[in-house]
Amino acid sequence: MLDALAAAKNRFNTKLPDDLEARVRSSVMMAPVVLFAVIVGGLWFNLLVLVIAVLMSFEWQNITANIEGDASTRQKWHWRGVTYITIAGASLLWLRGLETYHGGWVVIWLLSVVWATDIGAFFAGSLIGGARLAPAISPGKTWAGLIGGAVLASLVGILFAISSHMPSIGKLFWLSAATAVVSQGGDLLESYVKRLCGVKNSGTLIPGHGGVLDRVDGFVTAAPFVMLMFMLMGKP
Repeated sequence: MLDALAAAKNRFNTKLPDDLEARVRSSVMMAPVVLFAVIVGGLWFNLLVLVIAVLMSFEWQNITANIEGDASTRQKWHWRGVTYITIAGASLLWLRGLETYHGGWVVIWLLSVVWATDIGAFFAGSLIGGARLAPAISPGKTWAGLIGGAVLASLVGILFAISSHMPSIGKLFWLSAATAVVSQGGDLLESYVKRLCGVKNSGTLIPGHGGVLDRVDGFVTAAPFVMLMFMLMGKP
């Protein structure tokens, strides 16, 4: 797989980042652990969410410690982080507890959609380029990347609709596309906070990605969005 990525990099003569292999290795190592916890559920999944939430909290505090302003300003950003992380964690626990469509399938679908969004956006943005999505916040993100991520996420949604107890193809297609856009919004939101605080990465824990927040920023907004859609539609 790594040889194929290296060959693609030379073939297309693009500006793919030098840490691409590190990103792939990190993802390959983390995915089995995450999927195991999701499938088993119960205590294992709760512990996974708790550990990630704690790590995110530490990174958030380290980031916002650099923000300009007095103690009151930093205190406000502290509570914003607590709210931000708590809502995301609670949303994941709620989704995993769903009996309709089996909560495990819902969370695996969500993970797959966000991962597909990241992959589609990464390669579409690198290979196509074009107009910047939000140059003042994240200069590297493009409209091509956003569209590429949404397209790949939609295809993942179709596969889940066909092969699982998930909703119909049409509904899951559009829900996957919308989730992809919201996920990219989470990425931009974290980029905004890091730029505001003058830091590049939230941490150094994950090779090729940076910190935990850098890796899960899309899930932080996507999970509450999906929970809200399931609440509003009942059976989406």
